[in-house]
Amino acid sequence: MTTPNPASRDRTLHLVGNAHIDPVWLWRWPEGLQEIRATFQSAVDRMEEYPDFVFTCDSVMYLEWIERHDPDLFETIRKRAAEGRWQMVGGWWIEPDCNIPSGESFVRQGLYGQRYLLEKFGAAATVGCNLDPFGHNAMIPQLLRKAGMDSYVFLRPGPHEQVLPGQFFHWEAPDGSRVMAYRLPNEYCTPGKDIGNHLDKSLAIMPPGEPELMVFYGVGNHGGGPTKANLDSIRRLDGLGGLPTLELSHPEQFFRRIRDNENVPVHAGELQHHGPGCYSAHSGVKSWNRRAENELQRAEKWAAVAATVAQEAYPAEQLSEAWKLVLFNQFHDILAGTSIRSAYEDARDEYGRARSLAAEVFNRAVQAVARRIDIPLRDGTVPLVVFNPHPWPLESDVEAEFTRASEVRLTDENGEHVPVQLTRSESTLAGARGRIAFRASVPPLGHRVYHLLPGADPRREGPVTATGTTLENEYLRLEVDPATGWLSSLRDKASGAELLPASPGPHAVVIEDNSDTWGHRIRAYDKAVGSFAATRVRLVESGPVRAVLRIESTHGRSEMAEELVLSAGSRQVEVRTVIDWHERLKLLKLRFPTALTDVTATHEIPYGHLERTPDGTEEPTQAWVDVTGSLPGGARAGLTVLNDSKHGHDVLGGEIGMTALRSPVYAWHEPQTLDEDGVYEYLDQGRQEFRYLLLPHGADWREADPARRAAELNQPAFALLETFHPGPIGQCETYADDGSGSVLVTVVKGDEDGSGDLMVRAYESQGRAADARIALPMLGDRVIEGRFGPCEIKTFRVPRDPQAAVVETDLLELPLKQPDITAKSGA
Repeated sequence: MTTPNPASRDRTLHLVGNAHIDPVWLWRWPEGLQEIRATFQSAVDRMEEYPDFVFTCDSVMYLEWIERHDPDLFETIRKRAAEGRWQMVGGWWIEPDCNIPSGESFVRQGLYGQRYLLEKFGAAATVGCNLDPFGHNAMIPQLLRKAGMDSYVFLRPGPHEQVLPGQFFHWEAPDGSRVMAYRLPNEYCTPGKDIGNHLDKSLAIMPPGEPELMVFYGVGNHGGGPTKANLDSIRRLDGLGGLPTLELSHPEQFFRRIRDNENVPVHAGELQHHGPGCYSAHSGVKSWNRRAENELQRAEKWAAVAATVAQEAYPAEQLSEAWKLVLFNQFHDILAGTSIRSAYEDARDEYGRARSLAAEVFNRAVQAVARRIDIPLRDGTVPLVVFNPHPWPLESDVEAEFTRASEVRLTDENGEHVPVQLTRSESTLAGARGRIAFRASVPPLGHRVYHLLPGADPRREGPVTATGTTLENEYLRLEVDPATGWLSSLRDKASGAELLPASPGPHAVVIEDNSDTWGHRIRAYDKAVGSFAATRVRLVESGPVRAVLRIESTHGRSEMAEELVLSAGSRQVEVRTVIDWHERLKLLKLRFPTALTDVTATHEIPYGHLERTPDGTEEPTQAWVDVTGSLPGGARAGLTVLNDSKHGHDVLGGEIGMTALRSPVYAWHEPQTLDEDGVYEYLDQGRQEFRYLLLPHGADWREADPARRAAELNQPAFALLETFHPGPIGQCETYADDGSGSVLVTVVKGDEDGSGDLMVRAYESQGRAADARIALPMLGDRVIEGRFGPCEIKTFRVPRDPQAAVVETDLLELPLKQPDITAKSGA
């Protein structure tokens, strides 16, 4: 057998000139903008000097910045792109963190990025490119494919972090979608001088027999791009003859050469782990992001409804501006929590701008609908309209502030009594304002009118019974141990299953965390140095709607309060958490032990889910984690923990851990060590607030439908005080209904072309092929019917013209070549 010659001139080494630019990291965005401008100018200057030089650019947003701030340079770039010397890759708005954003955010990265390239350059990218992010979720191949890309370039995780089947391989998503993926060797950037050492290191870790390989070069991170010295050294090195043939190239050319290779191996699943601390660093930016994503999706749905039933103009430009602010701040060094402290002042303001735009759009939409509802005068009452942002029926607690009466009753639109109880108002001005809580039942993506009346609620007690340490309703019974400050029992009454072990162990565990901001070299956060100790457990609310137990505890200089809320008719326990945190180089892990053994651990990922080994590894997760296994005696059961803003989780055996807070130093990167006398600023100091749910279930997590329950937690119902007026809209209406099966509709929006069509996006949430029937009553009798594969995302264009057919599109809202969609009028 002939030994391959790694220096053979028959081999081609594609050299890709690029400049990885962090618009924010150890600097703020104005400096990043200037560096992008300078780098792009340098790239076009090199093209004048080196006729064979090709520059490769990702992150479409940089081009929009240049178009806005330096139109002459932008026109030069357009000319070079037409010549093929300025190559576009990536197709996404920015290189985001590839674990933390929602599935819909990844869709929007491609939607806005690729449509910009089509509009300004006449062609979309075919190669996905995320060089610097710290891991890549398993749904990315499907997201790329449905946005027009068939290949992918990445760097991390490195060979020491995950073994992959080759330098390049078919990367397969859970739905079966594949792209050709290539892991860059060594690095994506080089010094500004001779690149021989970079090529030597890269060749040393690549397979010696492959005839086509690819290496990136150019000064990066703070920009710069290929230098004269880089390009001169390539000429020199190629002329020496001791290396493979060096070709100034670009990723599309490389992938074109290897696409017909029949022996490419397959890797199915995610690409992890690099920097597990990024899943939880800077809880503030994680929370801002989660809220902005959900508020924008809620605003789009109701803006689409208002455009249809109230003839309100669809605010496409406002929504686009808001989404682009969110996408920019999903940049991997912002959302991952690894930038300097002052950069988060900018991120806070920009997320605030996005949320303000979303709030304006949503408020205008619901006000437009509400004022058209027919609400006849009922003396002595105050109408209260509850809006459901989800296209399935909602049964949920709703809270609303109102001008206080000493006592209050509640009815639905038919005058039927609805249990209500007074709860804590945000106002402390005695007698001025009140707050009520009640269990609302609202139709899919619809509204329902309730009526506040003076007088005492006839029911002083309800299905929830409570003591100073116990809560119980029709479905659940839980007990708190005052000594530990956490649950000692959680019983599912339907099956009689006790989910907790005899000795649950500590709940709020403080972990030693001497890792840097990224959490480099960390697999698990498990070095406990203490736990929060309970100081008080008390019943703070009890009535016909719900009961609330409050647990107060302390550790060091930190304080925590967790309120356990159990409502009538609820199969889940809500936990409202407030922490005043003042620990440094520590991590707070909330632990949820169970009595389950032989468990399967399932984690939500963007627009999907994955089973992972329950070995304590810190994992990136979206809004829910589940353990399902065997109880003592052999019965099968499970527990799902759902959250509104947390992403770092682990499962060890039958125990779920949720990383609530981390407190490393800002932008601290190993191997830098901290000076004992240094003055540093630490992450997550001060008040933190979040919510999570505990959801017991039977033998299969699917029966708990965690994707919908998580959506309800993250996009809660909205209540609006109204007045009396005539109108064409009924007091209880629905506008879209996905049927509540495994296919879940996440997006109802106006189209990007401004034609007035509706776009509907849905995904299969349980890993099983399914037929979906999506009704759109707001468009009369429109119905979409389609077959979804396991974990498949589909998008539909629904024309307002009832005679025009519904069309399945890709994620760019462009028609598929072979539509797989049946659309019809009527049932």
